[in-house]
Amino acid sequence: MTFLKKINWRDTRKVTSLEFGECYLTWTSRPPSKTGPALGEGDGVVLSAIFKMQADADTNDLRPKELHEKISVFIADTGAIFTAPHTTQHTLTEYSTTSKCFLCLILFQGFGNKIESHERGLGILLGCHLHWEPFADALANALSPKHFLLCGRCTFKLIQFDGLNNKVIVDGSNGVGGVKLKVLGSLLSALVIEVRNSSEDGGVLNDGVGADYVQKEKVAPHGFGSKDVGIRCASLDGDADRLVYFIVPPESSGRIDLVDGDKILSLFAVFIREQLSFLNENEGVTNSHQARLGVVQTAYANGASTNYLKQLGLEVNFTPTGVKYLHEKAAEFDIGIYFEANGHGTVLFSESFVGWLEAKTKEISSGSNGSEGKKAALRLLAVSKLINQAVGDALSGLLLVEVILQYMGWSVHRWNELYHDLPSRQLKVKVADRNAVITANAETVVVSPPGLQEAINAETGKYHKGRCFVRPSGTEDVVRVYAEASTQEAADTLANSVAKLVDQFLGLGSS
Repeated sequence: MTFLKKINWRDTRKVTSLEFGECYLTWTSRPPSKTGPALGEGDGVVLSAIFKMQADADTNDLRPKELHEKISVFIADTGAIFTAPHTTQHTLTEYSTTSKCFLCLILFQGFGNKIESHERGLGILLGCHLHWEPFADALANALSPKHFLLCGRCTFKLIQFDGLNNKVIVDGSNGVGGVKLKVLGSLLSALVIEVRNSSEDGGVLNDGVGADYVQKEKVAPHGFGSKDVGIRCASLDGDADRLVYFIVPPESSGRIDLVDGDKILSLFAVFIREQLSFLNENEGVTNSHQARLGVVQTAYANGASTNYLKQLGLEVNFTPTGVKYLHEKAAEFDIGIYFEANGHGTVLFSESFVGWLEAKTKEISSGSNGSEGKKAALRLLAVSKLINQAVGDALSGLLLVEVILQYMGWSVHRWNELYHDLPSRQLKVKVADRNAVITANAETVVVSPPGLQEAINAETGKYHKGRCFVRPSGTEDVVRVYAEASTQEAADTLANSVAKLVDQFLGLGSS
């Protein structure tokens, strides 16, 4: 659908003009009663951070009439001048029968006759594929069946599966991902994908299932139990843009061994680092392009994962919380990897590096030398085609995980042993005004109110491997507290102590 693409500001308070471009609306993957829209730009990437805040406010928890009125008020209040009428295309899709796609039409109607629009209905699509559609359209006018075929071809270019340990059981979250994964699995005979909790089973979207549930509760989703002990299992979220793996333990405690987004990032980093090292070795490949590899995390990444990545000699960068920030930072590298612990992330390849790889693979195909350096160029090029670079895509992410595990000869247990997470605790504190908290250094340091960061530092220093930060919520008047330490008891105590400090400085009784 047509939506705001660029905002021109006279100053920090006044909009002077609004530029429109292609945009689309999708739905997040919480349970149906709590789900809400997510928006993206016409080239497939997520909306710019400054407008996403306004867009989310405009569309969450509003009835159609209220939404229509709010859009009109926003236009009037900003004093915006519309650009010339623009012909564009808006895309309608859905994740399940409970999706609220009527909002696409309501949002479009909110702009009256300012813009001419062409509607394209794509039916049920993954959220990640809705991002991929305009991204691919800009390149080759491709649709999701082509994406599936591309994933299949690239998988087999990377590695030949030997038929051993080639089964993965996937929780589809009763969303569209399970249905689409069955289609994808039918194209990949060498990889056995068993899908449970697909939307065809009649289950409720994200109710006791899905990556968000598994990652937060650390229990197996519905439909998984003792029969799955020791088997490699994975879980998608409802719109299939998040992915986590897990292992069902033999004991009856119910808690799983979680292999989260931090470990997916680490697995990808290990593999790509190795391929780059092959390229840099003198094995018949003249490497005129020294690729810069970077990984990007937020402060919520477990400290053990950050330490592991640094021990590998990798460049680790931090951004504020939010996929938009992670994506923008990762795009600065020849190869940028970002993931949140919740399993949302991807790998980005720069155009210049992909061009270099393509030239190198042509050089390889005309020669006879099968050195590891030359094979590495082929593998990296295949990864760049396999992974969805528009936004996180659980299906292409799952395929890449499976390929790398096969290549490395690793079981899910071996992967999970890369490092051991530090115990952590998250809390939130109600405050009079969350905007009173101003942070810096990717939300790891409080610069206002004065004295709070010093108090946090003093408390954190009491604990072995202690780490703690606070940040204001983006949606409610609370301040979020994250704490880590060498034991769970220490992490809990540190979090509670810092929560009390936040209450002293900013709590409801402090104003």
